[in-house]
Amino acid sequence: MNLLADPATLAVLVIAVILLGMAKGGLSGIGALATPLVALVLAPTIAAALLLPILIVQDVVSVWAFRKTWDGWIVAWMLPGAATGIAAAWYFADQVDEAKLMAALGAITLAFGVYRLWVERGGRIVAASRSPGWVGSLFGVATGFTSQIAHAGGPPFQMWVTPRQLPHLMFVGTSSVLFAMINWMKVPAYLALGAFRRDVVVAALLFMPLAIVSTLLTVRWLKRIDGARFYTLIYLLMVMLGAKLFWEGLAG
Repeated sequence: MNLLADPATLAVLVIAVILLGMAKGGLSGIGALATPLVALVLAPTIAAALLLPILIVQDVVSVWAFRKTWDGWIVAWMLPGAATGIAAAWYFADQVDEAKLMAALGAITLAFGVYRLWVERGGRIVAASRSPGWVGSLFGVATGFTSQIAHAGGPPFQMWVTPRQLPHLMFVGTSSVLFAMINWMKVPAYLALGAFRRDVVVAALLFMPLAIVSTLLTVRWLKRIDGARFYTLIYLLMVMLGAKLFWEGLAG
């Protein structure tokens, strides 16, 4: 079976890989659209398995680009929770209603994005969050769970980390390092589920050049953007992403 024989499938995969490249380049969260998009033309399990190797290659690019700007404290608190979430998602894989999960994630993401745009409207300065590390571990569980199910861990990460108001390159670097670790942690579960078929791996390899280029171009652009504009853009993306996930979940 050639996954790329159908022109419509090929076009959708190109868009999905570019979205992932933009996410790995720094527009955190937008990559959550990739799996639901590919699931329109491929079975959800195949879609997720095809995108994981692509994500791992993009992780290499983004981690290298932001290797000097990441927050180890945030990663240390979120990673154990993420591991728990990944394990739970694998254990309950047959019982999870993915559509309902995405609808709930979309509603929460939409509400959070609107709230942050409101409180920071007109350039208002809001005190940075100083919530304790254990709260980050709880958000880590949600991050790992949604990442394992549909590579959609960006929104839970953003909900805990964006209010901390890190310098925007620090935010991107922290996201890059954390999700690079999370994606490798997902590999055993996908292997156990037999998701990496030969045609899936071949298709993923063919998209590697596009994956690398799209990530590099976004990294280059992001390093030139103003920090305040970056966070406004992230919140706007969260609103659009949340609305999309919510709608797709309801329709699912």
